[in-house]
Amino acid sequence: MVDDERAPSPEEMLRVIEEQQSAAARFLYGDPLLTYMPWGVAWLLGFSALFLHYGLDGRPYAPISLGQALSVLMISQLAAGAVSAYGIVRGSRPVRGVSASRGTMYGYSWFAGMALVVIVASRMGPLLPAQERGLLWAGMSLTVVAVLYMAGGAIWLSWQMFFVGVWVAAVDGLGVLLGAGWHALLTAVLLGGGFIAAGVWQRCRA
Repeated sequence: MVDDERAPSPEEMLRVIEEQQSAAARFLYGDPLLTYMPWGVAWLLGFSALFLHYGLDGRPYAPISLGQALSVLMISQLAAGAVSAYGIVRGSRPVRGVSASRGTMYGYSWFAGMALVVIVASRMGPLLPAQERGLLWAGMSLTVVAVLYMAGGAIWLSWQMFFVGVWVAAVDGLGVLLGAGWHALLTAVLLGGGFIAAGVWQRCRA
């Protein structure tokens, strides 16, 4: 038997398995800087603007109108959704068949969900007081994110992704119960700052 035909050693087999597992993880979960960081930055900017508009005692902390704050929030979230969808679709390209179709459909779901938030909130918002109108936009957009993260966890059997969705839903629900100012503050700190930290930590870990 020539040298090239010898059976691989257990150490070589283990190395190949680890490399394949690492490649599969990159394909399935994507680049954390594309899946976590965009949402963290979007929420930190958008909800900080809302918090400065609302304050915690009913008085604004900065001369920012509700329309300006909501514009910052929605533009940054649409940009985050586009970046996240790009990361998911790009990560699915090396995968063929059903897995590729799942990634593509899941990526487009972000656009559809956020577009629906704009349509519903634009129609129903004018019927509500100013603070409740802002809370409608913010609460609905985070609901879409929470549901899609949990759905993504179910699609790819990722408990990590699923529990991220649960965390978003919990912060969103608590904030809605406490009111607009608290909702904005909790989201900016716990979700915005938390997602940025999670993206950096996971990228360094990878």
